[in-house]
Amino acid sequence: MPPTPNRSTPRLLLLGGIDLRGLPAPSTHTLLAQPKTVAFLALLALAPERRFQRRDRLCGLLWPELDQTRARAALRKTVHAVRAVLGAESVVGRGDEELALAADVLRCDAEEFAAAADAGRVAPAIEMYRGELMPGFHVSGCAEFEYWLTEERRALQERMAAAAWALACRLETEERHTDAGVWARRAVHYTGTDERVLRRAVQMLARIGDRAGALRLYNDFVKRVRETLDVEPSAETVALIESLRRG
Repeated sequence: MPPTPNRSTPRLLLLGGIDLRGLPAPSTHTLLAQPKTVAFLALLALAPERRFQRRDRLCGLLWPELDQTRARAALRKTVHAVRAVLGAESVVGRGDEELALAADVLRCDAEEFAAAADAGRVAPAIEMYRGELMPGFHVSGCAEFEYWLTEERRALQERMAAAAWALACRLETEERHTDAGVWARRAVHYTGTDERVLRRAVQMLARIGDRAGALRLYNDFVKRVRETLDVEPSAETVALIESLRRG
């Protein structure tokens, strides 16, 4: 679970864009102007339960081009910059080798979204998901950080897909078929190339009487997997679509 600080606590926004709310503009600029400072904040804010992170890991992710002495010096400079804006107790240490972001100094929308999705609070989760995690963000020469960011993006998109599908199922039960179809298609969008979600969505659209929409969804999916993965849909998916076409 994420921390539950006061609503006046500054909030780091990472979904659909990067911003920092609740601080004077000069302070916000100070922290967001440096990509590695942003990356450092994201690493600590999105650590599961804000657990302590090893300094060596942070150095390896953010300063792989430096030797240990210079990398640790760069990390100390970044910690100092964060503390200068968020407060001396904002980044806490455990011994000499571990760092964490204090629970009550900075909220994070991505962290709050993940907690809501994992708790099954579908409506709040969907409202919070404004888009991909840190879109377009890049730290030059930090391949391991880029891998971490890719995995975090994927995990959050999977949560959003699950929330969208849960809402689609609820709406179908309530016989709000048009809305159910919208969220079924969004679930497919967020999962990208997952054929299991595609098949469930196609079957739902067929059940609610939108066979044409189901076929369009399939055709869009085929185009996407051909362009991104250079593969064809599985025999199971093709059989489902052929059955749908036969009525």
